[in-house]
Amino acid sequence: MVTVRVPLPAERDEAYDIVIDRGLLTELPHLLRDASPAARYAVITDSHLQSRYGERVVAALEGAGLPAQLFAFPAGEWNKTRDTWSGLCDRMLAGRFGRDSAVVALGGGVVGDVAGFVAATYLRGIPWVQVPTSLLAMIDSSIGGKTGVDVPAGKNLVGAFHQPRLVVADLDVLATLPPNQFAAGMAEAVKHGVIADAAYFALLEREADRIGAREPAMVESVVRRSVEIKAEVVAADVREAGRRAVLNFGHTVAHAIETTSRYEVLHGEAVAIGMRMEATLAERLGVAAPGTADRITALLERHALPLDRPRGESGSTDELMAAMTQDKKGRGAIRFALPARIGQMHRTERGDWTIDASEEAIRAVIA
Repeated sequence: MVTVRVPLPAERDEAYDIVIDRGLLTELPHLLRDASPAARYAVITDSHLQSRYGERVVAALEGAGLPAQLFAFPAGEWNKTRDTWSGLCDRMLAGRFGRDSAVVALGGGVVGDVAGFVAATYLRGIPWVQVPTSLLAMIDSSIGGKTGVDVPAGKNLVGAFHQPRLVVADLDVLATLPPNQFAAGMAEAVKHGVIADAAYFALLEREADRIGAREPAMVESVVRRSVEIKAEVVAADVREAGRRAVLNFGHTVAHAIETTSRYEVLHGEAVAIGMRMEATLAERLGVAAPGTADRITALLERHALPLDRPRGESGSTDELMAAMTQDKKGRGAIRFALPARIGQMHRTERGDWTIDASEEAIRAVIA
C-alpha cells in the first residue's frame, strides 16, 4: 500500500492520508474504523454504481459490525444540483443520522462533490471519507476538500471547503472504467505534468501506449505521481488564496464548455480542450515558451482526448465568454492560470499565479 500524506495545518487538525493499492474496497471497514470511526455510515453513490459497488460496500461494513445505509441519486453531472443535495440531507434526517455519523463518498467526481457538500453542511458538518471510482476522481477531485453543486449560472458556484478524513484509491476499480472515462482522467494527469513536473510529463509522452493499455505498473505510477502533485499543491494553499490557482489551468475554458453544453461534454474532455486553448493563449500573450501548446496538444491527442469543442454542443463564442465571466474564478475580469513552459506555471512580478487576458485575445483562441 502506498500512502501519501496531505499535511494540512496542524491547528485545524485537517491532515489526512491518501492510500493507493489494489483490493482496498475489501479493506474499507478496517480503514474506516481507523481513520473515521462513527456510529453509522451514510454511503452515498450514484445510480450507476449502486449495484456495482454500493451494495457490496454496505454489506461489507455491516458484516464488520459497522452500521451503514446506502443513499443513491441519479448519475450524471446534470444531477449535481441543490435539489440532489437537499434530498440526500432530508433522507439522512429521516433515517435519524446524528452528528456521530460519517459520510462515505463512493463514486466519481460528481458523487464526491455532492456527498462532500452533504457532509460539510449536514448538522453543520460531519466527517467524511472519499472512495473514488474513476481515474479523474482518484488523482484530482477527491483531493483538496472542495465540495459543491452546480447552479444555472455555472459549475461549482455553491459549495464549501471540507477536508475528508481519508481518501481510498482502489486501483482495481479502474479495470472496468469505460475508455472515454479513463481518457478523461488522463487529462488531469497531463495537467499535473504541465503545472509541476516536466519529467512526469515526459513519462506520459514516453509511456502513452502502455498507460492506454492500462498496464498495472504504469497505472499505479500515474496515480501515485498525480496524487503527490495534487497533495503538495493543496497543502501549500488550502483555501485557494495563491498557488493552488495553478490547478485551474484549462479549467476556465473547460467550465464554460461544460456549462454551455449542459454537461454533454465530460469534465476531463472539456479540460483537454481548455488546456489546448489556454496554452495557445499563453503563447499569444508571450508568457509561454514557443512550442508549449504544440507539445501539450500532441500529448492530449496521444491519450485519445478531444482538442476542439463539439460543434453545436458547447455554445457560441458569445455564450462561452459569458460563462467564463460567471465562472467562480473570474472575479470580474477573466483570469487564467497559464504555463510558462512544461513543468512550470507563469507567475507575475507581483507574485500572482493568474493573469488577465483581453476579450480580443480570448475570442481569438476559442472562436
